[in-house]
Amino acid sequence: MYKGHRITTIIPAHDEARHIGQVINTMPELVDHVIVVDDCSQDDTSQVALACADPRVMVLQTPDNQGVGGATVFGYRRALELGSDVVVKMDGDGQMAPEYLSFLLDAIVEQDYDYAKGNRFLAGESLAFMPRHRLLGNIVLTFMTKLASGYWNIFDPQNGYTAIKADVLRLLNLDTIHKRFFFENDMLIHLNFFGCRVKDISIPARYGEEKSDLSSFKAGVTFPLLLLRRFFSRVYQKYVLRDFSPIALFLFLGLILFGWGVAFGIYLWIESQLTGRLTPTGTIMLSLLPLILGFQLLLQAIVLDIHETPK
Repeated sequence: MYKGHRITTIIPAHDEARHIGQVINTMPELVDHVIVVDDCSQDDTSQVALACADPRVMVLQTPDNQGVGGATVFGYRRALELGSDVVVKMDGDGQMAPEYLSFLLDAIVEQDYDYAKGNRFLAGESLAFMPRHRLLGNIVLTFMTKLASGYWNIFDPQNGYTAIKADVLRLLNLDTIHKRFFFENDMLIHLNFFGCRVKDISIPARYGEEKSDLSSFKAGVTFPLLLLRRFFSRVYQKYVLRDFSPIALFLFLGLILFGWGVAFGIYLWIESQLTGRLTPTGTIMLSLLPLILGFQLLLQAIVLDIHETPK
């Protein structure tokens, strides 16, 4: 128990036999249950976890490889069955320092946040050890996730060291959350549907010999498309379906005007290049004015969305 709350830690693991023992053996005593979700490992992950002989540990096996998100959701469901009050997610590769767990829990237990997550960028000393390509990718995906999720006050959304209230988990439709590496980003988007309060906690990462299964190229291709789809889904869910807001009007009208301005401007430029004739000023204005007005509406939609960030 931690300050009267039952704590369960979920550890999704795929081929983590080298690290899972250390993760379990360093788990703080304040944790009541440790659920290792073996996601169809090809090594001895389950055996190593059980060999730790920690009475808090239970090992679950997924029926097929579901990815980190699917394995975490698998563990979430079991944690709810156990009557947990707060559920923590910690990866099985040893990158997440267990001594910082209480900081995540305090944000939930004492400050009444619904969801707390680690932020490596607040812990400046850990950035020196972060691979450069991961640092750059994280910055780009952070901005895109801010836009898609509506949590403009958070950073490092790919961080998988998290804690969430069990009551909030029960609100979410866990079946619709992305099952693989987009899981952490998608959690934020689903949390915003319900106006859940999210807090960043400064937690440094520990980088060793572990290797990420996520390809930088694959993330660069798939994540932007997923974020774009989730952005429009969030706008529809929050600003149209649940409570119609001027944000949706500004956004959709701005997109139409901006798109028309760009498309018509490109058409006029191509025509002038092919014919050699100068485009009349009035015709140019038919492209320029919608483009400027559309950009202003889009900017206003973003500003209003920032003000709507749950705090």
